[in-house]
Amino acid sequence: MDAAVVWFGVLQAATLILALVLLYRPLGDAIAHVYTGAKNLAVERGLYRLIGVDPSSEQTWRSYARSLLLFSAAGMLLVYLLQRAQALLPLSLGLPAVPEGLAFNTAASFVANTNWQSYSPEQTMGHLVQAGGLAVQNFLSAAVGIAVAIALVRGFARRGSRTIGNFWVDMTRGVVRLLLPIAFVSAIVLVAGGVVQNLSGFTEVHMIAGGVQRIPGGPVASQEAIKLLGTNGGGFYNANSAHPFENPTAWTNLFEILLILAIPFSLPRAFGRMIGDHRQGYAIVAVMGVIFLASTTILSAIELSARGAAPQLAGAAMEGKEQRFGVLGSTLFGSASTLTSTGAVNSMHDSYTPLGGMMPMLNMMLGEVAPGGVGSGLYGMLILAVIAVFVGGLLVGRTPEYLGKRIGPREMTLASLYILVVPALVLGGTALSFALPDIRDDVTGTSILNPGTHGLSEVLYAFTSAANNNGSAFAGLTANTPWLNTALGVAMLLGRFLPIVLVLALAGSLAAQQRLPETAGTLPTHRPLFVGLLLTVTIIITALTYFPVLTLGPLAEGLV
Repeated sequence: MDAAVVWFGVLQAATLILALVLLYRPLGDAIAHVYTGAKNLAVERGLYRLIGVDPSSEQTWRSYARSLLLFSAAGMLLVYLLQRAQALLPLSLGLPAVPEGLAFNTAASFVANTNWQSYSPEQTMGHLVQAGGLAVQNFLSAAVGIAVAIALVRGFARRGSRTIGNFWVDMTRGVVRLLLPIAFVSAIVLVAGGVVQNLSGFTEVHMIAGGVQRIPGGPVASQEAIKLLGTNGGGFYNANSAHPFENPTAWTNLFEILLILAIPFSLPRAFGRMIGDHRQGYAIVAVMGVIFLASTTILSAIELSARGAAPQLAGAAMEGKEQRFGVLGSTLFGSASTLTSTGAVNSMHDSYTPLGGMMPMLNMMLGEVAPGGVGSGLYGMLILAVIAVFVGGLLVGRTPEYLGKRIGPREMTLASLYILVVPALVLGGTALSFALPDIRDDVTGTSILNPGTHGLSEVLYAFTSAANNNGSAFAGLTANTPWLNTALGVAMLLGRFLPIVLVLALAGSLAAQQRLPETAGTLPTHRPLFVGLLLTVTIIITALTYFPVLTLGPLAEGLV
């Protein structure tokens, strides 16, 4: 690999890190202000009157959870109905209704902030369904994730409180004050960079070599901005951010990576500000940053090494990668996408070298906490912090406490269940796909492109992506089948909403407690020692849970 190409990739990464450092404080403080300000904007007051909500009232964790689940269920039903009625709608581009199984899977996917797409979007969805159904859910599902994280932060910050906020206020403010303004400006930047934004249908182009090609247009830039900013990931085109209409140049590629990481890496600042101790935010973001840098470096090194006969003969591992991005532009995007819940791709992860393909999978298995999805990354890392404090308390024989709140049996039960939900879905779904005879025959005969260890990796990647609400895929897997549409849809819903309910229950339990006074035996959670403990707990939980199945898939393939 040319040294100049490597240094250009290093310069890209350094530029990204600098931009994130510069955004950390102002964006984090702005997020905290959004959710702590007393005044409501005029448009917000209008929305509250429309839905009959009193913005001054607050909810218990149970009421907050019921509102969130009801809102998400209504959104899922609406997206499903839009797809089924597509043939009757304007701007459908003459496309038929989406089949029932695929419509269920897609509705579950976008409501769960996963954006798993087992279809070719430009050939399946008209402009109204894409913009009015899928893009709208990109805003709403992202706002839901941030609201849950803010509710948990309130749980740590409040004392003797029965309430954790108002879901309708948190969700509305997240959309109106945070996501919409940034997405609007970002869409303009993307249009300036060459991303498509129109309402045209298919344009027939006569090619020089003969024949006609139908090229679809559409409101791409507006959807691209929120799919990245909200860590959603669903592309307007089947090639996602590898398509030149979505991601034309190297600088738009870097800007899109920045959009993915901006809010997740700034939320720890908002956390620190809301609890009144910025040092705690620095500790959390330090763990996120270390994992992100380590994972990106390892993936880049693996792909640059170009192990295997084909990459060696070709001179580089460029299969499935775009020339305009190169190896390092692809691995940086891939790490950002899978360490968050974005799932967007600018290269095909299925075409990575075997160990390179394992890294995006491993990123998701970490729980997508480095920095994770908008909201989900912060609350996932705080759950791990609770577990780390408990482990630290056991080591020194002290009652564990975190930020002045006692971590008792109820809190540990909720945190433990949170940690167990997603691995159960991932491993259970993968096992059922191969254990049940009829399903196994369908999966191995229809869905898997590459049999053997890589075939196992394709299915494992799919359930890892679905349950972790990521949405990326090993593209060799044909997922538009009755079993995978249903199983992955259920995994997405359970992987999203069961952990959310557990987080809200933990928030309610913490909010009801009084703050414990700090003593000489209190574990300092802002120092390097705790950062190292939290990092270790995060890695060990993942290793113990997933190492056995990884040895059967990507590790076995990579060590051959």
